[in-house]
Amino acid sequence: MRWFRALMPREERFFEFFARHSDVVAAGAKALRQMLEGGDAVLRHCKVVMEREQEADTITRDVLIAVRRTFITPFDRGDIKDLITSMDDAIDQMQKAAKTIMLFDQRSFTPQQKQIGDAIVTAAGLVQEAMPLLSSINTNAGRISRITEQISHIEGEADELHDAGLRELYRANLPSNSMPFVVGAEIYDHLETVVDSFDDVANEIQGIVLENV
Repeated sequence: MRWFRALMPREERFFEFFARHSDVVAAGAKALRQMLEGGDAVLRHCKVVMEREQEADTITRDVLIAVRRTFITPFDRGDIKDLITSMDDAIDQMQKAAKTIMLFDQRSFTPQQKQIGDAIVTAAGLVQEAMPLLSSINTNAGRISRITEQISHIEGEADELHDAGLRELYRANLPSNSMPFVVGAEIYDHLETVVDSFDDVANEIQGIVLENV
């Protein structure tokens, strides 16, 4: 089937969908990071995260419709679905983090939370860089693989920040002031989940490279 697909004209709009979605995800990541600056920025940038999540949902829906209606796709239909779904999950997790921040009315954040926010922005930027490269996957396979390795490395660093931040938060709220720890831990967990979701995107991208090169 691979040789047959290679001989047929491809539907190129999937690459446009991927690029548009990655742009939206990157914008959502920047808005989430701005929320972590605290103060008035929280409410203002939370609105942006919500708007970007809705945009991403629309693009995801367009991709899933196109997969059903397109005869020859650039690569396996299941891979297309898994990639766009993993990307959409990343911004869904950003939305959950933003909602948690609003739920607990948080207006200040720890250095480690801000650093995890930086990691989210960096990972989103790498996904944004990778998407256009998929249109010439054979030529760009090496660069794509390096990008996925970078994202996996970022995920490992974010795990360390999460653990260090939790320890510091726990010590700062001993012996009885438990509520700030509970709230902070919830925000840490959501931020870490966002980074984990980018690692899932990286795994989907790498899987596509392995199957098509």
